[in-house]
Amino acid sequence: MKKSEIFLPKVAAKPDNMLFRFSLGQALYDEGETTAAIPHLKKCADSREDWMLPRILLGKAMLADGQDSASKPILEAALRLAVEQHHDDPAKELRSVLADF
Repeated sequence: MKKSEIFLPKVAAKPDNMLFRFSLGQALYDEGETTAAIPHLKKCADSREDWMLPRILLGKAMLADGQDSASKPILEAALRLAVEQHHDDPAKELRSVLADF
């Protein structure tokens, strides 16, 4: 069973539960279903200004989906959060991704 199959019914039952929705978006991303992951990750990112992880995955999913220009401000926001929250490894990864623009 795919991990996304675990979270699809949970999100259907509780669509406002952002942790279920993030887990679904992350599972879809990990399964290579980046297009399907985008709306879930966007909803999570929009739900909290300080939530770094959905922004990282959203930006990377958008890149994989060919939405390069739209992904850049999301990745930049994720980098700002990574620096502010002292998450060194994500900050390093984001700097590397952004250097390719």
